[in-house]
Amino acid sequence: MRRGIWVSLWLMAGCLSPLRSPAAGPVEVWVFAAASLREPFQELAQRFEAQHPGVRVRLNLGASSALRTQLMQGAQADLFASADEKNMEEIVRAGLVAEGPYIFATNRPVLIVPADNPARISQLVDLARPGVRIALPGPEVPIGAYARTILQRASQDPAYGPDFAERVLRNVVSEEANVKAAFARVALGEADAAFVYRTDVGPADREKVRVVEIPEAFNVVARYPIALLKGARHPTAARAFMALVRSPEGQGILQRWGFGPP
Repeated sequence: MRRGIWVSLWLMAGCLSPLRSPAAGPVEVWVFAAASLREPFQELAQRFEAQHPGVRVRLNLGASSALRTQLMQGAQADLFASADEKNMEEIVRAGLVAEGPYIFATNRPVLIVPADNPARISQLVDLARPGVRIALPGPEVPIGAYARTILQRASQDPAYGPDFAERVLRNVVSEEANVKAAFARVALGEADAAFVYRTDVGPADREKVRVVEIPEAFNVVARYPIALLKGARHPTAARAFMALVRSPEGQGILQRWGFGPP
């Protein structure tokens, strides 16, 4: 409890030690973050910059697998926030993590269909019908891996049949780079369905897409970890941003965008 109070006071005070010296020029903290974190991390970045004048948060958003590949190929970054633990574990095994990882949020997959729903999809089992067009990232992308886990779980239910996952995957017509790209494909009417995160569907999206819930027995919980990277150019500022993400203030922003607690 004392540690939590100290962190909150430390953040409110703008940190007891300065994040930069006046002569050093602006500090840029590079955060590699999963595409599904775009909106809350943009808000968190704005909040952090307001609290720490002279510090800028730069976001590199994309599929966690693509960001992991960039980091393992030598890309410079201060923090990595993944939409799954698998890609983070690979970064840890590669010796690229200096502190963490810490789970800071959770999420749940849902299905989306176009608002007019031309394929008449109303439940998970409908994805296996011949002719249904599905947009789905590959298994290396977190939402693609979560979707395949859901399909495999459903295949163990006699009501779906042991070949359910295979039949659904035969209907994949586009392998997208990340969850936002899959969402866009459905919103444009270029696909009949896609797996996305619940947080991807905001109030303004309800005119473009409709949500189809995944049965609880088959669904998964997406856990989001964040870590400070070795070789971070601005570790003090990066730690402060990571502390904001994990603080009550940061958690409030994440939950306002639909994310669950860690």
